[in-house]
Amino acid sequence: MKLMSFNTQHCLNYLEQKIDFNIMARTIKECDAHIVGLNEMRSFCESDSEYADQTAILSSLTGMQYYYFAEAIRFYGTKPYGNGMLSKLPIISAETVIIPDPDPKKYNGYYETRCILKAKLQGDITVLIVHMGLNPDEQENAVKTVIENLADSRCILMGDFNMKPDNPLLKPIKERMIDTADYFGEPKLSFPSDKPNRKIDYIFVSPDVEIISADIPAIVSADHRPHTAEVIMK
Repeated sequence: MKLMSFNTQHCLNYLEQKIDFNIMARTIKECDAHIVGLNEMRSFCESDSEYADQTAILSSLTGMQYYYFAEAIRFYGTKPYGNGMLSKLPIISAETVIIPDPDPKKYNGYYETRCILKAKLQGDITVLIVHMGLNPDEQENAVKTVIENLADSRCILMGDFNMKPDNPLLKPIKERMIDTADYFGEPKLSFPSDKPNRKIDYIFVSPDVEIISADIPAIVSADHRPHTAEVIMK
């Protein structure tokens, strides 16, 4: 089984700076994954034609029949934004888990409500797709919420964590999960896609999942490169 994590920046073609569903779909099909986690996805907004159901559109273009959108926030109160998932496996159940905002906020940076897309797929597979915030207190809340929602077996966690691999806030996740990046063979970076200088995208799996390989293909479509991993679900 192949996994893919991909921050699409709302399907924005990074080089041309325009919404481009076809290049996103080509990237997904090129990676040939069974389960795709998507970050920074828009959904339908009647008052703004730029806000289409992007997860559904990519489902149609890629032929990945099963999909779900998890709304984290509505910009200006009307424009849905969050995480998405595409799957070749049937989705048995799915829910949106909101990550609590820090209260009070400890930093002067940009804050945004985030969420976890939590799904149960055929074969008793649990998938968590997350996009963590930029500030350490947001990230601390996100890690805590992730830990509370992990399954003990047949579990996949992926997304844009906005943290480099040496960030100590990742420790609770690394104590429970295996980082597929350990199977890269050489260091690979994911952002920005044209000249990457950091790795902030991850695919973790529970210890019972066998990892065959992992990669960050040198594909420039969105502002992040996709992260992939090939695994065997025992």
